[in-house]
Amino acid sequence: MRRGALAILISLALLAACGERREAEAPGGRGDAPSAVQPARSDSPTLAAVKRRGRLLCGVHEGLIGFAYVDARGEWRGFDVDFCRAVAAAVFGDPDRVRFVPLTNAQRFEALKSGRVDVLWRNTSWTMSREARDGLVFAGINYFDGQGFLVRRALNLASAAELNGARVCVQAASTSQPNLADWFRSRGLEHQVVVAPNFEAARAAYAREDCDALTGDVAQLAGARTVLPNPEQHVILPEIISKEPLGPVVRRGDEQWAALIRWTLNALILAEELGVTSGNAEERAREASDPETRRLLGVEGEFGEALGLSNDWALNALKATGNYGEIFERNLGAQSALDLERGLNAQWRGQPGGLIYALPIR
Repeated sequence: MRRGALAILISLALLAACGERREAEAPGGRGDAPSAVQPARSDSPTLAAVKRRGRLLCGVHEGLIGFAYVDARGEWRGFDVDFCRAVAAAVFGDPDRVRFVPLTNAQRFEALKSGRVDVLWRNTSWTMSREARDGLVFAGINYFDGQGFLVRRALNLASAAELNGARVCVQAASTSQPNLADWFRSRGLEHQVVVAPNFEAARAAYAREDCDALTGDVAQLAGARTVLPNPEQHVILPEIISKEPLGPVVRRGDEQWAALIRWTLNALILAEELGVTSGNAEERAREASDPETRRLLGVEGEFGEALGLSNDWALNALKATGNYGEIFERNLGAQSALDLERGLNAQWRGQPGGLIYALPIR
């Protein structure tokens, strides 16, 4: 009986030990407590490759006024270009450590998947098929756009509904072509599609009067109008026929790199919300007392370390490009040839408010 009792006691002890081990290993168990306070370390293969190379490879449009283009001095300029520079500044502390890789619509996704670029920042719409089917990850939205129509003022059109039977120029390998077909079909309208290999070719066809209307994202159309002869003779119709949330794209499988791109974009949005600019960022880092600004600028916390960067990553990005509002006004807004209003791209607390909303750094 003593042997039987001893066996029972040993079995009970083993069961208790196993239970404690399972509790320690289970999510939320006591074993999770030490790791919860440990700072995350980046193990991003993309970031490692970027650092070894010494520069960021950023895929951009091959030439779109306002977003990505080469100026008269041979320098890359534009809204998307500035976000690429901000990432380079966040990683290296130097916005010039980036090489811009111009890509067509047809090239852009394969260039990203093959590793030819580290991030695609090329007025690309976030859609379900691109993320769920094509193996891409969108790291955020930096511009809320929509598809519209550019027509000659001489046609005296007040609405896109008057385009029944019109010839419409559109670029291939874009969301614009299926959006166009859907819009006309849903309204029982006829149209003739004039497909061009890229937006520049579509714009040229429109300029030659090969079509009656040019369709594309409204920001694209505004840029196209500035380079047409006699821009004042062309007007963008009021209808917006689609939602086009544009943002940076990365390869699937490197969550840390996606987080780095997402939070660099977010830092520039948050900076505008907090009133931090390229001109006052260093002063605010020295003197700010509110915790949110101090975390943004690396004075408190180790948020840069969690991304595999220095803790002044956001400060470096801001000094290089300014906040979201500065980037917008310089490239698309009142300080640019496009002179676009903020609209949906206004801060959520603005007057009037928009959709630009910063995630909390905490």
